[in-house]
Amino acid sequence: MSNLWDGRFENEMAGAVAEFNASIGFDKRLYDCDIDGSVAHAAMLGETGIITRGESDRIIAALEEIRRDIADGKITFSVRQEDIHMAVEEELTARIGDAGKKLHTARSRNDQVQVDVRLFFMRETKAILEELIRLESAILEKANGNREELIVGFTHMQHAQPVTVGFHLMAYFQMFRRDMERLADARRRADKNPLGSGALSGTAYPIDRDMTTKLLGFGAPAENAMDAVSDRDYIIEFLAAAAISMMHVSRVAEEFVYWNSSEFKFIAIDDAFCTGSSMMPQKKNPDVAELLRGKTGRVYGGLVAMLTVMKGTPLAFNKDFQEDKEPLFDAVDTWKASIKILREMIMKTQYRREEIDKHLAAGFMSATDFADALTRQGIPFRESHNIVGRVVKLCESRGCDFKDIKKDDLLAIDSRFEWLTIPDLSARGLVNARASFGGTAPSEVERQIKTCRAWLDGIKR
Repeated sequence: MSNLWDGRFENEMAGAVAEFNASIGFDKRLYDCDIDGSVAHAAMLGETGIITRGESDRIIAALEEIRRDIADGKITFSVRQEDIHMAVEEELTARIGDAGKKLHTARSRNDQVQVDVRLFFMRETKAILEELIRLESAILEKANGNREELIVGFTHMQHAQPVTVGFHLMAYFQMFRRDMERLADARRRADKNPLGSGALSGTAYPIDRDMTTKLLGFGAPAENAMDAVSDRDYIIEFLAAAAISMMHVSRVAEEFVYWNSSEFKFIAIDDAFCTGSSMMPQKKNPDVAELLRGKTGRVYGGLVAMLTVMKGTPLAFNKDFQEDKEPLFDAVDTWKASIKILREMIMKTQYRREEIDKHLAAGFMSATDFADALTRQGIPFRESHNIVGRVVKLCESRGCDFKDIKKDDLLAIDSRFEWLTIPDLSARGLVNARASFGGTAPSEVERQIKTCRAWLDGIKR
């Protein structure tokens, strides 16, 4: 097959250049979307009389045959076809002759590419949203089963205050809820049909863009032809949403790596998500959690790559835009797989109650409540903070906890301990007291779970 633009050129493209120029190696995965766009375009051409109904019907029938043959592996692609669009058109023309050559009437590869990628975008982002829903459902289930269970809450990777496992898991829920909202928002902006924009300025043919919009399932036709063929904002926005979400995945994975370690022993990650050592028989390595952290970097790279590709491109179409697909494809595959793996890992991970209790008994996590108790008895908080800090320092010097300090020791720090009362500073008491909206008390965690389940059920509907 000769190139589609050979009427203008005398010499063929050099072999190395042809290979460098081609995108068929990766954009062939768009074949289904490409054929959907061409079927809608052919139907519109026939309906508007730009080509005959008979020609339109023959084109559509042949395209459906090609779709089946590609799916069955009966068609192979080569670099000389350059991209999936030319490959499908070549096959179509080979099967039905001159009628196939009429398919590209009133269409450019510029708007054709955008149709394919936007269709792919809408379908794959829907699948990712469904995976996020499954992840959120799993988090709710795990949180509900652990809303009474205590665990250490950290700041600066140091013991801070006791919280419940359910409360901690619900923090994850909020992360991924925002990811869902960002992705849904990006989908809304991407839901525009670029078909009919031509190369950059529309077409002089009497096309019906509303018809193709309806056939392809888009919300509306793109408003400006020049913007429609040169816009890649929706891909950048997707990559940004994916990067943020993968950062959340990485944060969860990071905690699982820490908590699974011999130093913490808070959790036992299921064997299905770990590997052993080739040398050390005792090792059980959290490789899947570590790999989830590592996968985040490639999505970040895709975002930076696309921002860099687009920053110096004038209107309208530029060949640079061919570089949009690989970052998009990779981010789609990476994000979707990571969400699925994370969900399964969360559900199968067990919390180790005995080990967690050891940590709950250390670290002076009741210090804030100790200071609050003094404040409620009339001492300004800054003074209370200082007093309790001095008590902590004394305990550290003696290697003991608050309960081990005698009244004489407290009086030596501040004479007001003569009349001050020290409340219940147990981890359970501290957690139950935090019933403020958004707090860690089991009753409040239960409210959060119910609210979030109602929100998620609304999304599912």
